[in-house]
Amino acid sequence: MSEREWRFYLDDMIGFAEKVLIYTEGLDQAAFVASGLNYDATVRNLELIGEAATHIPVEIQKTFGAVPWRQVIATRNRLIHGYLGIDNDTLWSIIKDDVPALIMQLRLIGNSLK
Repeated sequence: MSEREWRFYLDDMIGFAEKVLIYTEGLDQAAFVASGLNYDATVRNLELIGEAATHIPVEIQKTFGAVPWRQVIATRNRLIHGYLGIDNDTLWSIIKDDVPALIMQLRLIGNSLK
C-alpha cells in the first residue's frame, strides 16, 4: 500500500465522521433514535469509518496510537454484524463523545504529514 492510498482512507474517515455530526446536529438521543433516515445514515457512516480504518497500515496505527484504531474497527464490526442489537445509549455516546475526539485526532495526523 502506498502512502497516498492510506492517506486517502484517513481523509475518508474524517469525512464520514463529519457526516455523523451533521446528521445528528440539533437532535437529542430520543429524536435521533426516532429519526429513521438520520439514524440509518449515521450508523452507515460509523460503519464506513471503521471500514476505512482497516486500510490504515499497522505501522501507521502504531505510530499514531492515540487513535483507538481497534475500537473504531470493532465498532464497525458490531454495527454491521449486530444490527438488531444496537444499544442506542452506547451509540449516542460514540456520536457525542468519541466521534468529535476522533476527528481532532485524525486531523492532527493529517496535519503532521503535510
